[in-house]
Amino acid sequence: MTSQHRCGTARDRTSGGARPGGSRDDLAAVWTAITGMYQAFMTGDRDRVDAFLDPDATIFDSETPRLACGKADLDRIRDSRPPATEGGGQAVLTAFSQVVDIFDDLAVARYWLRVEFPGLAPELVRNTAVLQRHRDGWLIAHLHEEVHRESEDDVGGPP
Repeated sequence: MTSQHRCGTARDRTSGGARPGGSRDDLAAVWTAITGMYQAFMTGDRDRVDAFLDPDATIFDSETPRLACGKADLDRIRDSRPPATEGGGQAVLTAFSQVVDIFDDLAVARYWLRVEFPGLAPELVRNTAVLQRHRDGWLIAHLHEEVHRESEDDVGGPP
């Protein structure tokens, strides 16, 4: 479920350390929400992507400098992108090197995302996500994406 990172891994609260960690079930549920969102993106299922996002989520999308505030702003950013077929096909997304902590009903996840478009060099995106526990699971309340030029060796590439 987790991969090593300089800060350690997402870990059970009982293991000690400076950060609170979280229960194994909560850590798994948070990571499942994040990876589930990317799996939905890869299939082009916008409704399923949105099911992982709080409707009022704020997002610093890697493609625009402006903060998206809520679904309407996010949809404007999405609609301004070329269709996947124009860019040579759908992207393959791989999230890795996560560090996840739970603070009661809030979670903070830091991780890398490898973005591969057919025929293009892969991009590495540094992400921070804040999730809030809801009755039906964890929803992303804020997401910050930032494209970086580091190699996968520099960031502890995917397993």
